[in-house]
Amino acid sequence: MTGIIDTIAYWLTIKDLMPLKKLSANIQSYILWTITTGVGFLYSLLILPDWLFRFVSGMMFFANAVILSISFKESLKTIFAPNNKEYLA
Repeated sequence: MTGIIDTIAYWLTIKDLMPLKKLSANIQSYILWTITTGVGFLYSLLILPDWLFRFVSGMMFFANAVILSISFKESLKTIFAPNNKEYLA
């Protein structure tokens, strides 16, 4: 059940980041969440024989990685924008 709720929450964050280009995701939080879900996904692949847990943890890892990469890309665009006077000085 939590996998379904997590997927809906991740989808809403991805939806905010993609077309609207809103930086609504905290990069430090998603770095931590991507690492922890990555460890959980590796644990499910290497240790546990449960296919449902593998699928859910893989979905959560993929969603976290997508959100982190989009957020990181958009934050770099705003930092290195040509009109950004704060970073040009």
